[in-house]
Amino acid sequence: MCALQVNALASLDTLWSKRPLIISGPCSAETAVQVKETALALKSTGKVDILRAGIWKPRTKPGMFEGVGKKGLPWLQEARAITGLPIMVEVATAKQVEEALAHQMDVLWIGARTTVNPFSVQEVADALKGVSVPVFIKNPINPDLELWSGAVERIERAGISQIGLIHRGFSTFAQTQYRNAPLWHLAIEMKLRFPHLLFINDPSHICGRRDLLAEVMQRAIDLDVDGLMIESHCHPDQAWSDAAQQVTPDALSTMLHRLVWRNDDSASVEYHSALDQLRQQINQLDEEVLQLLARRMQIAEQIALYKKENNITILQAGRWHEIMERTLARAEQLKLGREFITQYLDALHMESIQHQQKILDQGLPGQTPADAG
Repeated sequence: MCALQVNALASLDTLWSKRPLIISGPCSAETAVQVKETALALKSTGKVDILRAGIWKPRTKPGMFEGVGKKGLPWLQEARAITGLPIMVEVATAKQVEEALAHQMDVLWIGARTTVNPFSVQEVADALKGVSVPVFIKNPINPDLELWSGAVERIERAGISQIGLIHRGFSTFAQTQYRNAPLWHLAIEMKLRFPHLLFINDPSHICGRRDLLAEVMQRAIDLDVDGLMIESHCHPDQAWSDAAQQVTPDALSTMLHRLVWRNDDSASVEYHSALDQLRQQINQLDEEVLQLLARRMQIAEQIALYKKENNITILQAGRWHEIMERTLARAEQLKLGREFITQYLDALHMESIQHQQKILDQGLPGQTPADAG
């Protein structure tokens, strides 16, 4: 083990607590020259902490470039030797874990197409038992936090103590400007579930195009992510995979310089005093909202009694469309987001239906007194 590798490994503990943590490198390791040139350029920015590159590339269809395979691992070793940067690769099978560890990769990550399959995650976890190496876990392709959480638990049970999460967006049927919809609310929920884990944003895979990167990076920072993983290539337009979302090291440096990094807290007494007062107001408003919602459900139950007496269905589509249109129009006047209000109304509607269903079910065959009460 060379001295630079020892230094790189020794610095990982320090990097794990660094904020922001910046990970960058090409989508794929293509040639020894490309890896070396990109690594040196990223090192010269003074802003990159870990060098990443895809060695094995899980692709949607056969015949697409699936990575150079293990022959690219020595290229990364050379990049570490000349830059001192720790190196990071994606693994999806036990064999890939073995190859990565045999070539002294410093950090591993589990990709979205692997996280979606518990069998694959378990295979990787079994291969990691007894090993001390940091592991990042990307969210699954589909918006399923249980799969993501399950992957974390499997890697934890393998004895891995340094685990990080990577938010790279989700595949959805909805047409958006993004390659993978960020679904920020899911990222926030995952961060709240595992507040002790490093949480990294991957704007490259969310955006799919470089012109959207800066906006998404800033949004992620404003939501208190611990760092970023951005794909960078010495000649991105000639990249063998995901060319549209990669940037040059110089362009990356410029984007990072323009970002506004937020603080978690402030030592200002005035700041805390003002926030305490405003939060007390929010607490009071939350209580009032809950009381109003409870009253709304009581009225819904009264409506259900009349529907039951007159043998009327619970769902009244015309009435619901009327509510939606009126409320959305008023919400726009109040500068409330249409998506938020739509989700709120949908949840409100389902809760109202459940309350009404209980009323209609009372006295039906098979209902026990407990069911009815």
